[in-house]
Amino acid sequence: MRLPMTNPRLRSDATDLRHAPVRRDARRRPVRMKGFAAAFSVFALYLAWHASNSGENVAADELPLSAAQAQGASEVAPAGASAPASPMPSAASAVAAASGGAFANASASAAGSAPATAGTGAATETGGAPGGPSASAGTGAAVGAAMTDLAKRGEYLARAGDCIACHTADKSRPFAGGLPMGTPFGTLYTPNITPDPDTGIGRWTDAEFLRAMQKGIGKGGEHLYPAFPYTEYTRVTERDLLAIRAYLNTLPPIRYTPPTNELGFPFNQRWLMVFWNLFNFREGRFVPDPKQSPQWNRGAYLVEGLAHCEECHTPRNITQGLRSSDRFSGEALAGWRAFNITPDRAGGIGNWSERDIVDYLATGAVPGRANAAGPMADVVENSTQYLTRDDLRSIAVYLRSLPPVAGGQTRARDTWGHPADDVTRLRGTRIVGVDGAQLFIANCATCHNWTGQGVGASAPLAYPSLIHNSAVGASDAGNLAMVILHGVRRRTKDADVMMPGFGGELNDDQVAAVTNYVTQHFGDPKATVTAQDIAKLRRNQQ
Repeated sequence: MRLPMTNPRLRSDATDLRHAPVRRDARRRPVRMKGFAAAFSVFALYLAWHASNSGENVAADELPLSAAQAQGASEVAPAGASAPASPMPSAASAVAAASGGAFANASASAAGSAPATAGTGAATETGGAPGGPSASAGTGAAVGAAMTDLAKRGEYLARAGDCIACHTADKSRPFAGGLPMGTPFGTLYTPNITPDPDTGIGRWTDAEFLRAMQKGIGKGGEHLYPAFPYTEYTRVTERDLLAIRAYLNTLPPIRYTPPTNELGFPFNQRWLMVFWNLFNFREGRFVPDPKQSPQWNRGAYLVEGLAHCEECHTPRNITQGLRSSDRFSGEALAGWRAFNITPDRAGGIGNWSERDIVDYLATGAVPGRANAAGPMADVVENSTQYLTRDDLRSIAVYLRSLPPVAGGQTRARDTWGHPADDVTRLRGTRIVGVDGAQLFIANCATCHNWTGQGVGASAPLAYPSLIHNSAVGASDAGNLAMVILHGVRRRTKDADVMMPGFGGELNDDQVAAVTNYVTQHFGDPKATVTAQDIAKLRRNQQ
């Protein structure tokens, strides 16, 4: 790495420059060498210091991304109700939470005493006289009720942010982290965000929590990696973030230390994030557009903030920052493609109605258009199905207002396909080698019908049609192949959808043959894969 260095110049007048150039250069060369040696020594010491204090041994201080896989929604209670294993605190515990939670600007002392302002304010609101027994009881009840309401609101907002998706690797340890996240630079493990004081965020102050969420700076002052979308969360208001913190305080503390990140040099040097942030991060809260409706502004606030939709649906630049010139036009992630969600009629969702978008986010399925799978199925299961219809409509209004990006597409993904009749062709025929039609009829036709038209029409538990299906009609067959390999699991309030994966039953040649048969008959015939493509998709961490 070349460092900018000052170049010490010897003072000289014009006569010296004209008559003694050799003598001047001779004096300047050793000065340059000494300066370079000194700077290099300082830089080497700096790297050594950072290597020994990089914070990798305190991975719990890092909060990361929600595009990863997560547990089922059955493990978490619906919005507005406490999680099954996460009872709301009593009035007394709520007061304790308030001392280090959303009612305080900083955490209480090590002894755990609540700030005087919290108690005084609560006593005033209940009409009691500060200091008396009735005032004390009224204070506890008021603070407890307020904290319960705040935590319930925080639970809803945590749903919107899909926090559980990244911070749960083991369903028996919700929010305790440990989920591996593959990046081009190595593997990150998500941190424990339960209120455990030793391995979680129990000792974090509100100020430290806000700094992590809005600035990407951890408890110890270390830079967080952008796998955690602080670049989006920076737009979220302090009020909403502190509500999330209040909810996290109600979770059972789980003592669990996630594995250490596996990043090679120089990517394990967190201080280099200074330069990444310089090009890819602009801190600042969301500012409503006065020219737009309140509904549009609410949608923009959710999409650009807590829901952080860009993190999956916007292409990346060479530094893995978001490419702002192609916002929401789609990107590949862990073998899956997050599709274009701009209102372009061919490349995006321009032919979707507002209701289509709302229904998709609420249930994961729009018959004749799309069925959520992979990471998007997890988003629906853990997050968007719990949002209010008003919030879902706001999201739809905002998405439909985005600048359309075609992305080279000339035909919408959900307009392809026609029924197949290969079952008659195969009768009495001896099959030699790998035949896609035979594999489809043997493995897929029971649910999707040998014509590809599905079973059950548009009922919540119907087996979807492969005709007019956005995954099948995509110009890249990768998502279809991933569904065949890994299956689909999507649990919502309306249905428990399950398709088995065939990755353990079929080899790469067979998966490629089935994929190509499906795209040729029910989707874009130009979208094909090879056995080598399937082998590569298998290696993606799920």
